[in-house]
Amino acid sequence: MKLTFIGAAHEVTGSCHYMHIAGKNVLVDCGMEQGVNLYENAQLPCEEAAIDYVFLTHAHIDHSGMLPKLYSKGFRGKIYSTEATSDLCSIMLRDSAHIQMAEAEWKNRKARRSSKYHEVVPEYTLEDADGTIKLFVPCKYGSEIEVCDGIKIRFTDVGHLLGSAAIEVWIKEREIEKKIVFSGDVGNINQPLIKDPSIVEDADYVLVESTYGDREHEMGRLDYVSELASIIQETFDKGGNVVIPSFAVGRAQEMLYFIRQIKASKLIKGHDGFKVYVDSPLAVDATGVFNKNIYECFDEEAMELVNKGINPITFPGLTLSITSEESKAINFNDDPKVIISASGMCDAGRVRHHLKHNLWREESTILFVGYQAIGTPGRNLVDGAEEIRLFGETVEVRASIKQLKGVSGHADKTGLTNWMLGFKNKPDRVFVVHGDDEVTDKFAEYLKTEHGFDTYAPFSGTVFDLATNSFEVETKGIRITATKKTRQVSAVFERLLAAGQRLLLVIQHNEGGANKDLAKFADQINSLCDKWDR
Repeated sequence: MKLTFIGAAHEVTGSCHYMHIAGKNVLVDCGMEQGVNLYENAQLPCEEAAIDYVFLTHAHIDHSGMLPKLYSKGFRGKIYSTEATSDLCSIMLRDSAHIQMAEAEWKNRKARRSSKYHEVVPEYTLEDADGTIKLFVPCKYGSEIEVCDGIKIRFTDVGHLLGSAAIEVWIKEREIEKKIVFSGDVGNINQPLIKDPSIVEDADYVLVESTYGDREHEMGRLDYVSELASIIQETFDKGGNVVIPSFAVGRAQEMLYFIRQIKASKLIKGHDGFKVYVDSPLAVDATGVFNKNIYECFDEEAMELVNKGINPITFPGLTLSITSEESKAINFNDDPKVIISASGMCDAGRVRHHLKHNLWREESTILFVGYQAIGTPGRNLVDGAEEIRLFGETVEVRASIKQLKGVSGHADKTGLTNWMLGFKNKPDRVFVVHGDDEVTDKFAEYLKTEHGFDTYAPFSGTVFDLATNSFEVETKGIRITATKKTRQVSAVFERLLAAGQRLLLVIQHNEGGANKDLAKFADQINSLCDKWDR
């Protein structure tokens, strides 16, 4: 009954936790790291092919983005998530694979002109993403699900993203029973479209995120509609564009919700019928998923509009750009407009093209509406960078760089505290994860001194025994340095090694089979070895 911390330990992305429980190997989230990676992550304690289950809190790439990589290394277990998360991942993981493959192709095409050319291989392919999606087991909120003998789970809405959930896990080994709760990302209150976070009432152990564990959002419910309208009005009056780098899932739909209100209330003067472009195939598909999950996930305010026959995230003047030709055409239209495009941190996707066309224009505005991880182009712009590199060129920053304050899908310090205070009895231990390096320590200390929780902020590689409430291994973070050399291994060869590891696992699973079948299997393996033995 062991818990091992792998990712998002003293870091805010790359969420991944491993459990060996009831004889099974389980991951909770398998996320991609974004921005600067400060610490080395521990290796999984078992081969990827030996993972039996993944429990997924939500679809954001920093929680789900490495699932296809897991698949490429032999994982063929089940992925449990909410129904909306399953729907979103079916488009987000394919989109992630497509972006990686396209960028690898572009880098390789450019690098071939160099004498030091080394082929860039994407983390995973569309084939891996497709295979991963077939492993999902969609689950309803609030239902207790018996995963196997000794493991039961339940998903509870935490209001961070459509389909987001805290995961309650009941574990039984021999006579020992424990319950552990993974918060996932706890949502902010009063967000448009989706419900406020629900609490969980009991647990022996809790893993809680701490993205905003050291700060508060602005007091009260900000008038986002008026603030956004003011920015659009000011920019349009100067003849510029408002470019909104936005997460394609969640934040893009929230922006549409606000802009619908702006248009319905006629808050923009002198620019009647202004155009709004959503330039992201993923955002377009995600909007369809939002519409599909209206009745389970939308809040009361959004449902009032739905019941009146009003779609809360569409309006006249909205153009959805799918093809690359449609995307390029946006920048040949001189009329002032709003462009919503992914990615939200400007580290990939079509938004980089719109930055290239607008950053140098004094009349344009780049409006950030979400968290910017350290080391991302978005964070650099917010911090006042005077120039950035885009597609191998240096672009001077002359546009106005603004943030829509308070727009966050994450709970702030008070929100996280209120969620923790929802437990009727204090858990035996609270692990603080998913926060910037010092934030995890600060929030852990705050929960301990102000509210009496037994807290700990683990580094990657820390191992905790859930049965005995004790640490088996306590680690210190190993910082990654720019000069550190790592052995370069061909991604294709890594895939071959993963296939070999999976083969060993399949062999073990066939122990006790009929001799005739085992002999046939052995002959097939030997025949394959004879063909490839060099």
